[in-house]
Amino acid sequence: MKMANPKIKSLHEQVAADLIERLKKGTAPWQKPWNDSSATLEFPYNAITGKRYKGINIFSLLSADRADPRWMTFKQAAAMDWQVRKGEKARLVQYVKTQDLIPKLDDKGKKILDENGKPIKISVPLDHAIVTAAWVFNAEQVDGIPPMAKETALARDWDPILRAEELVSLTEAKLFHNMGNRAFYNLHTDSITMPLKEQFSGAGLYYGTLLHELAHWTGHNSRLDRSLFNKFGTEAYAREELRAEIASMLIGQELKIGHDPGQHAAYVKSWIQLLTDHPFEIHAAAADAEKILNYLLTFERKLEIKQSNANEIKPEQAIPELKKIGLFIGDEIPYEDNIFKVTGLLKKGRFRMEELNSGRFFALTKNDELYRSLINCKQQLQQTRIKDSKPDLEPVKEDISVPVPKR
Repeated sequence: MKMANPKIKSLHEQVAADLIERLKKGTAPWQKPWNDSSATLEFPYNAITGKRYKGINIFSLLSADRADPRWMTFKQAAAMDWQVRKGEKARLVQYVKTQDLIPKLDDKGKKILDENGKPIKISVPLDHAIVTAAWVFNAEQVDGIPPMAKETALARDWDPILRAEELVSLTEAKLFHNMGNRAFYNLHTDSITMPLKEQFSGAGLYYGTLLHELAHWTGHNSRLDRSLFNKFGTEAYAREELRAEIASMLIGQELKIGHDPGQHAAYVKSWIQLLTDHPFEIHAAAADAEKILNYLLTFERKLEIKQSNANEIKPEQAIPELKKIGLFIGDEIPYEDNIFKVTGLLKKGRFRMEELNSGRFFALTKNDELYRSLINCKQQLQQTRIKDSKPDLEPVKEDISVPVPKR
């Protein structure tokens, strides 16, 4: 098994160099148009957890030009009895750790133990972020892995255009239309101006353009607070456009409405210069684009929470069998303006969790208050789906035999 030497160049230098060449050829990921009916762009994701790789890792893995979007570590493949072929080279991905787990203490400074006599851990922020590296292989480099099941439009439980329309509505962004041919966000009026819908050849192109401007809208100081007072042609202007364009690509893939880079070709030269002078900018831009995506999707999550609270189960209405409910891999549960995803199981009955708003990972035990809160929220969500008096309350159990690798 051969691996590239990580000491040659840092990840952001490798990715920046690759993107510069692709920008010159017009083949950077966000330069490729696609639509919801011919959705060819699939972002790389972990074959075991199903979790999409984020930030700069997207571009690191897309640069391998693999048709299969599934990736995994050598240990993950071995745990599934899959075999990485001899001589295959791994790709580098990085993770930024901003939280650490420490024992929970009582008022006297003593460790609080769980029912098994083990210390209860809590997540705390680190003084300095820690960057860790991992090496992953593509499914095309692995023998024994089943063929990938292709997603179809019929398999989705939402209409991409309706979902985009609802998302824009939920933001309550000020939106104006005119007969012009420009789409732009005005920082002074905190508003978006768009051409008329009928001026676009399709609804997907209209909403793709609108969501790009909505990405700029998130930069207002009352939202994500990015620097937006930038003159056209400046380096700062190129930085913001790079963030909005990557975010537009992420949103288009999330909503399955497609992505049209045509209107932003004028920025290519400035992006090439930006990445040449500041290779780390691709790391920062990709991270900010993920923040933009999460910020916008938070509006959907808040709606889910509101609908869930409206259907809250009163104690006297609770169905006894619902108390048997638990957490399972893949669960996504909205709670307190956030959404928590169960990404795996750890030793001693703990759960590996992801806070989707921030991308933070942490371990959860059944003694934690958050565990009980998530169970209550899951009960409420399940109750809203009950259509008869005796629903099937037995949760579908997933295969949890695969160990979760340490990040």
